[in-house]
Amino acid sequence: MSEQRTGKATAEVFEQVILRRLGASDEDVLVGPRHGVDVGVVRVAGGVAMALTADPVFVVPAYGWERAAWFAVHILASDASTSGLPLRWMSVDLNLPPALSDADLTALWEAFHSACEDLGIAIVTGHTGRYDGCEWPMVGGATCMALGSADTYVTPTMARPGDAVVVTKGAAIETTALFAATFPDRLTAGVGDETVRAADALFESMTVVPEAVLARTFGLRDAGVTSMHDATEGGVIGGLLEVAIASDAGIRVDRELIPVRPEVRAVCGHLGIDPYTAISEGTLIATVVPARAEAFVAALAGAGIEAAFVGEIRGPDDGRTIVTGGNEQPLTHPGLDPFWGAFGAWAADAAEGGAADT
Repeated sequence: MSEQRTGKATAEVFEQVILRRLGASDEDVLVGPRHGVDVGVVRVAGGVAMALTADPVFVVPAYGWERAAWFAVHILASDASTSGLPLRWMSVDLNLPPALSDADLTALWEAFHSACEDLGIAIVTGHTGRYDGCEWPMVGGATCMALGSADTYVTPTMARPGDAVVVTKGAAIETTALFAATFPDRLTAGVGDETVRAADALFESMTVVPEAVLARTFGLRDAGVTSMHDATEGGVIGGLLEVAIASDAGIRVDRELIPVRPEVRAVCGHLGIDPYTAISEGTLIATVVPARAEAFVAALAGAGIEAAFVGEIRGPDDGRTIVTGGNEQPLTHPGLDPFWGAFGAWAADAAEGGAADT
């Protein structure tokens, strides 16, 4: 029996299976698929580039249609926005459970439309249907596109030795918010009502669009931010290593400088998972030219976005290291994100109990 895994393909599978089979070659592909790079970039006209990203449409009805659709849209928009280009278009494929009523479909799509409209994204094509075997939360897929000057986009391949590494919001934002939104009663019994309220309040932080838009106005490439990456599966630690690998650079990170909010520490401690390696949609990893780094963090603070310096990009011969408790160790990828096992186990318990945790 083959091994079963939940979550993204490993870097090894991605390299051996996906990256060796990419269809036709095309000189207008400026940035193709790479592990740890959120977007592909293509040339669509002279001096004009389009960044594209694809993800599942992830919808959890228990969050309420408005919240569920907002999150589904921002998962896609966050990745596209890390290119530094303005968001423009989305295509959406919905493969929905047969039991979904027309009234609920209308409510879901109204919320999806509103979330896109708020971000300035036009939905240009797609597919909608109900099919046997389709179940929440993975109910299709979508592509989000951003468009702008070919001289201004950024990707994690562009981090440079000497760049400061900035992290926004802190570790395990998504892990904490999703557990609070999905299992509020059970979590309250473990960590208390106040902590769960604070954890649930992080739901609207599960996006990097605000800080990515700020980075575009602040300045990209030589003017400031040289790369951006959304710290999703593998968490902040995984994301930091992915930036170094994508840019063929070294990196030195101080783990103690990575923010961990009190509610995050409490929830992850109760779950028995490492917040530094747990999925964290909403945490932006940015590399910034040294002369502009302080100003960038100040600009984020002025917009109400917490941020911290956590390390430095170094030359490729300097290695990739993390300082933990004063000890310097190799920075390695954490592997399978601990969120999936914990979330799956809690969901199974809830299903056996015969009622949703609301």
